[in-house]
Amino acid sequence: MSRGPLLLRVLRDPSVAAGLDQAGWDLLLLQGLGANMSAMLPVLIEEAGLFERVPPAPRAHLEWARAASARHAQAVRYEVLQIDRALSGLGLPLILLKGAAYAMAGLAPGRGRMFSDIDILVPKAQLGQVEAALMMNGWASLHQDAYDQRYYREWMHELPPMEHLRRGNVIDVHHAILPETAAQRPDPAKLRAAAVPVAGLEPGMPPLYVLAPRDMVLHSAVHLFSEGEFDQGLRNLFDIHRLLLQFGQQQAFWDGLPARARELELERPLFYALRYCRRLLGTPVPDTVIHDMAAAGPGPVLLALMDRLFLRALGPAHPSCEDAFTPIAHGMLYVRGNWLRMPFFLLMRHLFHKAFLSPDAKPAH
Repeated sequence: MSRGPLLLRVLRDPSVAAGLDQAGWDLLLLQGLGANMSAMLPVLIEEAGLFERVPPAPRAHLEWARAASARHAQAVRYEVLQIDRALSGLGLPLILLKGAAYAMAGLAPGRGRMFSDIDILVPKAQLGQVEAALMMNGWASLHQDAYDQRYYREWMHELPPMEHLRRGNVIDVHHAILPETAAQRPDPAKLRAAAVPVAGLEPGMPPLYVLAPRDMVLHSAVHLFSEGEFDQGLRNLFDIHRLLLQFGQQQAFWDGLPARARELELERPLFYALRYCRRLLGTPVPDTVIHDMAAAGPGPVLLALMDRLFLRALGPAHPSCEDAFTPIAHGMLYVRGNWLRMPFFLLMRHLFHKAFLSPDAKPAH
């Protein structure tokens, strides 16, 4: 696939960058910025052995992004250590999710990935203890509105985000990976039971855990394809692509992936993840897995519609990658994401409240 946004072509084949002129580099850097993947570009170009061939001006941007990524990684390690110290008296394993998990486990998506918060997974029965321990150590809820507090605590799969009063870092405390009101509700106890320890941690780091490889892919898929916001959709799809490349080196990973998706009721998100990883990023997914997951997809008419929506929403957030229907696609997927998260009457009540009763409040999501 040779056409499409420049950033996508470089993500599929970093050697494309070697032939860019100054205008091409300017466009690539702008598309990377729009996708929140600026720090990923130097990683890919370095992995391809092309860094020294980059012209001086764009190389300076890449070097700056690489330095910012190194500082970010150091800050993540420090913050994880502080979270562990805050929760150490509870006797819970510290299970990291998403960006923090990729970074601390040394996984491919963690290199050059910038993120704004740290996500952890704890048992629902101990949410109160976890929240109290974090508050005692300087974290406070970002959402003080009474409706948002109820929204999170009664219906969602996480506490309201908590920000450290001194450092400004945010933690999301999850007790599940989908809301209480969603039609599909993977058993979080199965995810916690299968979590694996992080190997090769630096001296002084506490024991850390991440989801098992298949569960990590499935969580990434459900996070992307069951949410309603796609401003960083391409970055999140690229996470899945990099996870599949790394874990997929073992055939046993592929052999058990469809069965684990069925066990956790996540067949549809996995179907979409594999479909768009292949189409947009050229991810090498075995045909047997594609065939096994085919029944999990929608019918042909709905799939044609979803292709038109997702292929627009998963592009870089830059005018060069958008057309007149891109805002419509984002709007329809936003409604779809909320529809998947809560039943009709609760959804109508929630949208009415956010639109008319507290329109200026920071949206709960």
